[in-house]
Amino acid sequence: MEPLRIHQGLVCPINRSNIDTDQIIPKQFLKRIERSGFGQFLFYNWRFDDDGNPNPNFELNQPQYKGASILVAGENFGCGSSREHAPWSVQDFGFKVIIAPSYADIFKNNCVKNGILAIAATEEQVQTIMKKAEADGYSLTVNLEEQKVYDNDGFELTFEIAPYPKEMLLNGWDEIGVTLTYEDKINEYELAHK
Repeated sequence: MEPLRIHQGLVCPINRSNIDTDQIIPKQFLKRIERSGFGQFLFYNWRFDDDGNPNPNFELNQPQYKGASILVAGENFGCGSSREHAPWSVQDFGFKVIIAPSYADIFKNNCVKNGILAIAATEEQVQTIMKKAEADGYSLTVNLEEQKVYDNDGFELTFEIAPYPKEMLLNGWDEIGVTLTYEDKINEYELAHK
């Protein structure tokens, strides 16, 4: 995974609450065994009609949000089943940061494990961002080291993140990467206990 320290990106708002993992990545696309290739199915039932044509009314299909890397959504984002495919599809589509008032715990933990920063902000802050994101080209800067999000017009918020997930994201580590930071000690132990 890539380290995430400071990220500046275009914002895409999806003003819905309780977006569950079956909406993020519908069950029929869970047959793949690798982590890549799921982005094309992100929000599939909302992005496409029954004939597979893009729904022009859905936010991700609107031209001003093409290439967005910061997703802003309503409360309880990622609720539903614990499928890790949900953050895989979010990441594979190109999102590096999600901002919402609250998250399902398992989804939020899976985001960290897959290099996505899930920021909890107040409902008022989220609605402010969504309103600003209606304008073409609205972007935010996310500084994980300082735990701040800001734009060029004076908007700023600070966010909380526990030290362990912060370190994982700053260094681009998943749990295996964290384990490998102890590789010398592991080898030392293995040599001593042959």
